Amino acid sequence: MIDKQILEQKMQSWRQNQKKENIKYILLSAAGILSVLVIWQLAVMLGWVEARMLPAPTTILDTLIDKLGSKAPDGNVLSVNILASLQVALSGFLTAIVIGVPLGLLMGWWTYADRFIRPIFELIRPIPPIAWIPLVVVWMGVGLQAKALIIFFTAFVPCVINSYTGIKLTSQTLIDVSKTFGAPNWQIFIKVGVPSSLPMVFAGIRVALGNSWSTLVAAEMLAASAGLGYMIQIGRTVARPDIVIVGMVVIGAVGAVLSMFLSRAEKYFLRWKVNR
Repeated sequence: MIDKQILEQKMQSWRQNQKKENIKYILLSAAGILSVLVIWQLAVMLGWVEARMLPAPTTILDTLIDKLGSKAPDGNVLSVNILASLQVALSGFLTAIVIGVPLGLLMGWWTYADRFIRPIFELIRPIPPIAWIPLVVVWMGVGLQAKALIIFFTAFVPCVINSYTGIKLTSQTLIDVSKTFGAPNWQIFIKVGVPSSLPMVFAGIRVALGNSWSTLVAAEMLAASAGLGYMIQIGRTVARPDIVIVGMVVIGAVGAVLSMFLSRAEKYFLRWKVNR
């Protein structure tokens, strides 16, 4: 009974220390961002940087607030652009996960699938996603499907590579034990190989998410009429660096939110894993 109480006290003390550490890291991160903004603001105010070339953070904030209700100069309010970009990015990203992760797992587990698919994949893998744009325009025109396909090519490769590597790293000891107990190959794949590969799979998905969101501007060059990439293009055309920076900031913020959701999903699916 005493041991149990001591253990509970230690656990409570550890949790309190963890909360303090988390708060400290959050404050440190906020201080880093604030420092950059202050230096940026001072550089513009003191004339070290021309305001027409790099607007001050206060100007960017004013433009961001104004863009919430104003359609100028690209013809859409900010929320419409965000939703349009999310539709494009998530369509390609989720399709890449649905196709790329199972394909990588199959290639890594079954030698015949590896020998059959891998040469084709290795030929496609080095091709930059932007190089597909002319073909995509010929195949699909300039609609949502065309832009989503560009995102798909960006996200597909890391999903396949990390899934392939993850299942290849499955402990041979676990596989041998499963075989000893008479488990068939498909059952070992599902109950041993797939769970073992999940940390690498999620690492690939995280890279794919970053690639998808960063390729958004190029994807929305395909005759888009809405989207954050389109807003950035229009801002460049009309020489509005504040609009360009607002688009960049929103892309970064939305990407961070999506990454947070992905981290939550990763913790849920890997709740069995002991974190150091």
